[in-house]
Amino acid sequence: MPSFDTVCKPDMVELRNAVEQSNKEIGTRFDFKGSDAKVEQTEKELTIFADSDFQLDQVRDVLLSKMTKRKVDVRFLDMGKVEKMGMDKAKQVLTVRNGVPQENAKKIVAAIKNSKMKVQGSIQGDVVRVQGKDRDDLQSAIALLKKEITDLPLGFENFRD
Repeated sequence: MPSFDTVCKPDMVELRNAVEQSNKEIGTRFDFKGSDAKVEQTEKELTIFADSDFQLDQVRDVLLSKMTKRKVDVRFLDMGKVEKMGMDKAKQVLTVRNGVPQENAKKIVAAIKNSKMKVQGSIQGDVVRVQGKDRDDLQSAIALLKKEITDLPLGFENFRD
């Protein structure tokens, strides 16, 4: 039976490249001379450091523009609260989404059921598997999900006949 998986995972290589380009631009910009502004990356989150709230906004703008240029969807990031550190320094943690959250997976399955198409959606961990008898039905389900679910950057993989 033909199927595909609906996933939400960023291209981590491009994300790392965007972080490196952001740090390189921050290091060469005149308005950041002598500051501790930078972006650090761990497996599931990015941390932005700056000397003030204004610089924090500037660093975030640089990071988001580099991500856009490298075709990494900015909807993968969950913006955290701005935290004050000592001596008027600030930091912000941006969590990288990886996997379809449970409530959004339920929305995807509900959208497929409400469409009255001859496909079924099932939640399997952080992936939603969609199965159907016909390849054309699966392709119309992909088109439906792209139109209906706009708050998540969905990807479709493991398309099998």
